[in-house]
Amino acid sequence: MCGIGGEFRFDGRTADVAATARMTDRMADRGPDGNGLWASGPVAFGHRRLSIIDLSVRGSQPMVDSELGLTAVFNGCLYNYKQLRGELVSRGYRFFSTSDTEVILKAYAEWGGACVRLFAGMFAFAVFERDTGRLVLARDRLGIKPLYLSSTPHRLRFASTLPALVAGGDVDTSVDNVALHHYLSFHSVVPPPRTIYAGVTKLPPATVRTVEPTGSTRDETYWQPSFTRDRPELSDGDWPAAVLDALRVAVRRRMVADVPVGVLLSGGLDSSLIVALLADEGQALTTFSIGFEAEAGESGDEFAYSDLVAARFATKHDQIRIPHDELLPAVPRAIEAMSEPMVSHDNVAFYLLSQAVSRQVSVVQSGQGADEVFAGYDWYPPLAEVPREDVAGAYRRVFVDRSHDSLLALLHPERHVRDVSEAFLAGHMAAPGAETALDAALRLDTQVMLVDDPVKRVDNMTMAWGLEARTPFLDHELVELAAACPPGLKLADGGKGVLKRAARGLAPDEVIDRPKGYFPVPAIRHLGGPFLELVRDALTSRAARERCLFRPEAVNRLLSDPNAERTTLGSNALWQLALLELWLQSMERR
Repeated sequence: MCGIGGEFRFDGRTADVAATARMTDRMADRGPDGNGLWASGPVAFGHRRLSIIDLSVRGSQPMVDSELGLTAVFNGCLYNYKQLRGELVSRGYRFFSTSDTEVILKAYAEWGGACVRLFAGMFAFAVFERDTGRLVLARDRLGIKPLYLSSTPHRLRFASTLPALVAGGDVDTSVDNVALHHYLSFHSVVPPPRTIYAGVTKLPPATVRTVEPTGSTRDETYWQPSFTRDRPELSDGDWPAAVLDALRVAVRRRMVADVPVGVLLSGGLDSSLIVALLADEGQALTTFSIGFEAEAGESGDEFAYSDLVAARFATKHDQIRIPHDELLPAVPRAIEAMSEPMVSHDNVAFYLLSQAVSRQVSVVQSGQGADEVFAGYDWYPPLAEVPREDVAGAYRRVFVDRSHDSLLALLHPERHVRDVSEAFLAGHMAAPGAETALDAALRLDTQVMLVDDPVKRVDNMTMAWGLEARTPFLDHELVELAAACPPGLKLADGGKGVLKRAARGLAPDEVIDRPKGYFPVPAIRHLGGPFLELVRDALTSRAARERCLFRPEAVNRLLSDPNAERTTLGSNALWQLALLELWLQSMERR
């Protein structure tokens, strides 16, 4: 797990190594164990290293294979790298390291860009071909590892984080009005390729992009589950066992490391089942839970459940309690760790949890993604009986933060655009495949919302502390299986029914049968005191006034009753505005 960056010139000039170094330095938190730079003519690569596999200098990056004429930088982990290495050795390749980075180099030499189809893992990488002068960029199927891009007619830059690109210089940091519309519609999600900055894009998940020396590009999307019933061999009664078998493989894959692996244990079904499966593998487990002070009658922890799971499986358990006086200063630090503005209060929780966990381990498994993959959220049941052709409107009613008219009443007139979010939603829902309305919603959430909200959140907050998070529920083979599962089995038992049945006898019944919980940070959900002052200062600042994102009268209305207005999903509408402004101001200070 690392931070990568680079520049590729199309104008005959040599690459800007100084800019690449600035980008690399900006990602020091992602890779505290080392750094490297490499340049040759029009291309320069930079790398920050977090040592997980092959801790020796032989695993350092950028990695050059002079015999093959290839150079690579890589962020992520290939869980099947040992199997691929064995296959490549049988084909005559010789290895100088035991790292998964070198496996990417040899696999690319053997299979070209199609090598990504053989990879089981999370990855974003760049490969430069010396003999053709071609650059190839790739991102994993579920977008677990990020890759941001900044282009001009003369060059392309890429980096693991958006702030790294900005540190390189020559980036248009004006707010993209289309992206702003998406941000305020989709719970802060801006679908790829856009970001909130007009001059920065992101490579979509499951994409291989080939960039020619002239600057021309071509993209290949190499993976997309059909969300159809393509497993006729499985009866309704077979599905729990099939899901459990696939999850067991996913958990086992993510045990590969040359360092200890812990678990982020929220006390919910997903993380508890991971603990149970790791215990079945004979792992001595270290688990971590976090909690906050209550606010407005809302509890700030789920320790009762996480303690129960820790006791059941005899883990070494660390219960992390965060008082109010530690939470407030962490908010701006968590915002600075974001590659894009992310509204969920979970970000602060993950930031503080990662800080504490990184003192003990450098790799953890996490239950992220199960709700999107197995239909665990409360907006899925209303879609069960909706005709397939009506899914876009039904989804809008249960998920989209506010109507287009409400959005225009909130935005400054200079920021008005047509209803681009409705157009995006309608286009995605109308795409072929996805048999039912629920299948279409799950496809959208798995391929877009999941990637640019919870997955990005986990990557940003854990990597801010040099902590690698692995997500078994996002194993691509498990996701393919879940996509084929009949919707009724997923919605059963109050949501995630097939997963609950798979967990029966492994995880405690009290956890399986509990109401769905969340990662609560009550002081942000119920703004008051110094947290409200932080919000007020940001939204009424000179920078905010000059930026002209929102109508002043709309901001004043929200500030006058800060906890009254909620989005469709129950988030604090004022916090959504403030988070964006706080993030933009933090970027301007860097």
